[in-house]
Amino acid sequence: MIIGVLKEHAPETRVSLVPEVVAALVKMKVKVWVEQGAGLTSFYSDQLYIDAGAEIKDAQQLRTAADILLTIQPGNVGDAKPGMVIMGVYQPLFSPHHMQKWAEKGYTIFSLDTIPRTTRAQSMDVLSSQANIAGYKAVLLAASSYGRYFPMLMTAAGSIPPAKVLILGAGVAGLQAIATARRLGAVVEVFDTRPAVKEEVMSLGAKFVEVEGAADASKAGGYAVEQSEDFQRKQREKIHEHARKSDIIITTAQIPGKRAPILITKAMIEDMRPGSLIVDIASVTGGNTDLTENDKSVMHNGVTIIGNSALAATTPADASKLYSKNVLNFSKLIIDKEGGLNLNFEDDIVKGTCITHGGKIVNDRVNALMAVVN
Repeated sequence: MIIGVLKEHAPETRVSLVPEVVAALVKMKVKVWVEQGAGLTSFYSDQLYIDAGAEIKDAQQLRTAADILLTIQPGNVGDAKPGMVIMGVYQPLFSPHHMQKWAEKGYTIFSLDTIPRTTRAQSMDVLSSQANIAGYKAVLLAASSYGRYFPMLMTAAGSIPPAKVLILGAGVAGLQAIATARRLGAVVEVFDTRPAVKEEVMSLGAKFVEVEGAADASKAGGYAVEQSEDFQRKQREKIHEHARKSDIIITTAQIPGKRAPILITKAMIEDMRPGSLIVDIASVTGGNTDLTENDKSVMHNGVTIIGNSALAATTPADASKLYSKNVLNFSKLIIDKEGGLNLNFEDDIVKGTCITHGGKIVNDRVNALMAVVN
C-alpha cells in the first residue's frame, strides 16, 4: 500500500507526515511517497524523507497511484482517482455540500477533526494537539501586540502593574493559554461554563469566574454546549464585568457544527480601555466577539481584535510533528499487519471519523446537516 503526502498550499505551513513518522510507517510495510518540497515550510528537507525511507514524487503521481492521500487542507486534493482514501482536517460540519461532492467522486474521506473525543482516541486527537499550540501562541501574540508589559515591574523609575488577562474557555487551548500567561507574569481570570474545570484552572494559578445554572457539558467531548437564554444573560453580565477590567482577552469557545458563541459584544468592547487587546482563536467558526474577522486584525474604539484560526501553523515543525503522530496512531486502525488497507467500520473511532464512503455520506452528523440545509 502507498501513502502519499501532498504539499500544502500557502498559507498552510504544516505537513501531514514528518520523517520520523515516515520511518515508522515504512516499518509497518507501507510505502510512503512525498511530494517534492512538501516539508520545506516545516523545515523538513526532501533528503530527510528519503533517509527515512520515503520516495519523492510529483503531485500527479500521488493523486493517481497512492492508496491513501494525506493533505491537511482540502484545497489541494485536486482530481484524485476514484476510490481514493483521503485524510486530513476538513471541517465537514461546516462544508457538508463539499463532502457530498467528494462522495460523488467515490472518495473515502476521513476528517481527523471528527475523531470521537474518547480516552482511546486521545493519541489521535488532532484538535487537542493543535489547540495546545494555539493556546500558547495566542498569549505570545497578545504579548507582542500589547502596548504594555505583561509582568509587574518595580524599578527606580516607578512600578508597572501586571497585565490582567481574561481567558474565555478552559479547554486544551484555554489551559495552555493560562499556563503561558502566568509564566509571563500576568494576573489571569478564566471563564468557562463547565464547573468541572475549576480545579484545573486554579491549579495553574488563575482565578475561576463562575456563573450558576450552566447546562451539563460533560458529554460534549470538551466543547462548549448551547445554554439557556437566562444563563446567557447572566453570562454576558459577568463577562462584561470582568472584560472592562481586563487588558487582554483570549477567546477559545467553539461548538461542534455551529457558529462560535458570541461572548464579547460590541458594547463590551466599547467599555474596555483603549490599548486593550482581544485574541480570538475561534475566528474560523465566526469568532467569540461581534467584531471578529478571521485572519484579520481590526481596531474598534482603541481596542484591537485579532482573529487568528491558524496559530498552530506558526510553529510548523512542532505542529507537524504532533499532527503526524496523530495521523500515525489513527492509521494503525486501518492498516493491517501486512501493510494493507483494512477499513474496519466496526471500530467506533474509524466509523466516527469517516465522512464519505461507497459514494455517499456515511457520517450521521453530516447527514443530519444535509437534511437541514437541503
